[in-house]
Amino acid sequence: MSNKIVVDPITRIEGHLRIEAVVDNGKIVDAYSSSTMFRGIEKILQKRDPRDAWYFTQRFCGVCTTVHSIASIRAVENALGIKVPFNAEMIRNIIMGSQFAQDHIIHFYHLHALDWVDIVSALKADTNKTAQLQQSISPWKLSSETYFKTIQEKIAAFANTGRLGPFKNGYWGHPAMKLPPEANLMAVAHYLEALKLQKEMIKIHAILGSKNPHPQTFLVGGMSTPIDLNSQNGLNADRIALIQKCINETKEFVEQVYIPDLLAIASFYTDWAGIGAGHKNYLSYGEFPESRTGYPDGLYLPAGIIIDGDLSRVYNVEHEKITEYVAHSWYNYTDGDEKGKHPWEGETNWNYTGPTPPYENLDVENKYSWVKSPRYDNKPMEVGPLSRMLVAYASGHKDVKEAVDYVLNKLNVPATALFSTLGRTAARGIETLVITNRLNKWVAMLVDNLKSGDLSIHNSTKWDPSTWPKMAQGYGWHEAPRGALGHWVIIEDKEIKNYQAVVPTTWNAGPRDANGKRGPYEESLIGTPVADETQPLEILRTIHSFDPCLACAVHVVDKRGNLLSKVEIL
Repeated sequence: MSNKIVVDPITRIEGHLRIEAVVDNGKIVDAYSSSTMFRGIEKILQKRDPRDAWYFTQRFCGVCTTVHSIASIRAVENALGIKVPFNAEMIRNIIMGSQFAQDHIIHFYHLHALDWVDIVSALKADTNKTAQLQQSISPWKLSSETYFKTIQEKIAAFANTGRLGPFKNGYWGHPAMKLPPEANLMAVAHYLEALKLQKEMIKIHAILGSKNPHPQTFLVGGMSTPIDLNSQNGLNADRIALIQKCINETKEFVEQVYIPDLLAIASFYTDWAGIGAGHKNYLSYGEFPESRTGYPDGLYLPAGIIIDGDLSRVYNVEHEKITEYVAHSWYNYTDGDEKGKHPWEGETNWNYTGPTPPYENLDVENKYSWVKSPRYDNKPMEVGPLSRMLVAYASGHKDVKEAVDYVLNKLNVPATALFSTLGRTAARGIETLVITNRLNKWVAMLVDNLKSGDLSIHNSTKWDPSTWPKMAQGYGWHEAPRGALGHWVIIEDKEIKNYQAVVPTTWNAGPRDANGKRGPYEESLIGTPVADETQPLEILRTIHSFDPCLACAVHVVDKRGNLLSKVEIL
């Protein structure tokens, strides 16, 4: 017997996401992904100065701010043929790399871990055994019985208040939870430690970008970060030392806490190496230029495409093959909704006629989401850390291959186990390890270049619009923590004529296309076991493994101009 179950809203994500799944004999046989918010910043950008676009696009989201800045700036630089100074590229790498580390740590501990870790069970843990467990997996400094006893008492005191906040509706005691109480207590302790660490790591953005979120120092042509090794008013030796301190503290946490936790928790859930694979098509734009010729040359993480899980071949990425469908999205194209459009030709027109909340079920036979359906060569593609690590691994990337093989050997699973919910989660940890190890390299490259006497930070040769052609078009790619992010711009008479952003969660969360092909979220749920339809924890595990950011994919609008919400500052 088939039943349709609904998870709405899915929490511990950015934005609003609804999943409708059809369960038959304890397994999901069909699924639908829907976002119930609208995105319209592309409309806002029309007729504006393209040099200002980055400042608007970073408002797509309150979390993914830096990523839209860099993609937007690269799009305009690509359109106008602007090369960026080496110092600016290194500062961008450090800013973006630190964003990776902070974002991935937050995701693992604060957005995803509670799908696997039972906080209530931690109250029953033997603190001495917890200390022994911690000491057996890493040399992390906080490993005494006294420490874990303090954490346990803190959890108990919190629980006794009855004000559980985000923990109130957790599926505690769910039959799919397998960790022993001691492992649960250790994970909860590290949940709290990660809260402290992430605010220290992101100080790098304050040093190089003036603030976080929404950094202020990006510019078309480079950066506005002042550089003067001998002045207190610029990037100097003291500030570089502080950046290195933040990196080293994060590196220690990743090596001694995050990776050991990942391996310890995954060892209890190896069955999830066979769940959540999806289409097995993976896309990465590549990231972190290290060449003096600038982006997109000499990328540390390579670009590429893997089709149908075949790791023996990596295809080149061709932007002309990217299209977006709206056949099942609450948008319409002026020449019909059955064909996909390349982003340069993309439109953001809406004609919503679907059911309005509260509704029992979406009209899934027609249009059912505010997210479009991106396709590469008419194929749905998964993007994110798993895609990046698979492309790098299949390309023979030394650092990635060593890190991936280390994790696979520890878990005693083959590389094909990465095509899964567990693989997606493991890939994010592997990438964090790789990037935190590389951050100091970019700092060293920056320092060496500054010591050579090169203090250039911005290329202003094409800053004057009078030097621009009448018509220019460009695209900017960035591998955001959540995956392949692309911005496309058409500039006419010094103004933006058209602007389209295809963001990671659009790739992953999109509904079916005109050919009926499911989006990656939808496909990844097929075959997933569901132990209790009233507590669909298994759906959360797979969807959270993508780290959804629906705020990037959609935005709220009321076309009647009515007030939607009011926030009072106390």
